[in-house]
Amino acid sequence: MQFRESIAIYLQIADYVCERILLKHWKSGERIPAVRELAVQLEVNPNTVMRTYEFLQGQNIIYNQRGIGYFVGDDAVQNATKYRKTEFIEKELPNIFRNIYMLGMDIEELKPQYESFKQQNFG
Repeated sequence: MQFRESIAIYLQIADYVCERILLKHWKSGERIPAVRELAVQLEVNPNTVMRTYEFLQGQNIIYNQRGIGYFVGDDAVQNATKYRKTEFIEKELPNIFRNIYMLGMDIEELKPQYESFKQQNFG
């Protein structure tokens, strides 16, 4: 995983976990990788993954079954969607709107590209 310097690593890992849930790679009630396992996969410190898991527990996206591991919550898709939408609207959308404005574009111009992207990536 390539990390960006402008965003805390634990939040980038949280996005990765949310993406796995939203794309249905990890389903409700399913066990997710252990802290050490994910740390090795992503080549980060286990403390960083632990911080991510604590953050996602606070968002009610995952939960811990003591002694067994971490699992995808029952409302994980709903809560992950809510979390990711908020992040997108607050952090990414202003830059997109700024670029659209500077380039003199109209949002309607982007619909064909968006539809093409959906078709190519999610079929």
